[in-house]
Amino acid sequence: MRKFDGDQLVIASHNKGKLREIAELLTPFGITVTSAGDHGLDEPEETEDTFSGNARIKAHYAAKATGLPALSDDSGITVDALDGAPGVYTADWAETPNGRDFPMAMTKVWTLLEEKNAPAPRKAAFNCTLCLAWPDGHDEIFEGRVEGQVVWPMRGENGFGFDPVFLPDGETETFGEMDPAKKHGMSHRADAFRKFVTGCFG
Repeated sequence: MRKFDGDQLVIASHNKGKLREIAELLTPFGITVTSAGDHGLDEPEETEDTFSGNARIKAHYAAKATGLPALSDDSGITVDALDGAPGVYTADWAETPNGRDFPMAMTKVWTLLEEKNAPAPRKAAFNCTLCLAWPDGHDEIFEGRVEGQVVWPMRGENGFGFDPVFLPDGETETFGEMDPAKKHGMSHRADAFRKFVTGCFG
C-alpha cells in the first residue's frame, strides 16, 4: 500500500458536512486541507453503481485537476427491507429543484417501509468508502460501515443527511442526537478513516 507523505490534500467534495468531519479527522496530522470548491472544481458525474466506483471518479478527477493527492468519500445509507436502497443514490433521493431536502428523503424512506409493513427493527447500515488518489493515477480504497436501524420520528439537530433517523446498534441516541465527538468515534466514516490512517500513515 502506498503511503501518504505529502502535506497538502484536496478533499474531493462540496458537501460541507463531509468536509467538516474529514477536516477534523485530519487535524492531528498537520496536513493542509482544501476542498474541491476551493480549487473551483465542478462535481463530476457519478456514473457508477457502487460506493467505491463513485469514490474513484471524484478522487481521480480532483487529483488530475489540481496536481495534488485527493481524498474522496462516497457514502450512504442502505436499508435492508428496501433491498439496500437508497444506497449509492442516498443524496439523489434528497434532490429537489431547490437543492437537497433530507427531511423529505427520510420521510420517503419511512413511508416505503410503512407501505411494505417492514418488521421492526428496520435494519440499516451507514456505509463509507474513501478513495485516496494521486495525480499519477494510483489510488487506495478504504471501506467503513456501522450497523443500526431506521427509527421514526426524526430525532436530533446534529449531524447531517439521514443522521436523525439512524440509531446505531447498542445506542439510545440517533446520530442526529449524538454529540459530534461521539459520532466521529464510531461512524462509518470514522471506521473507513481508521483504515485510511493505518494504511497511509502507519
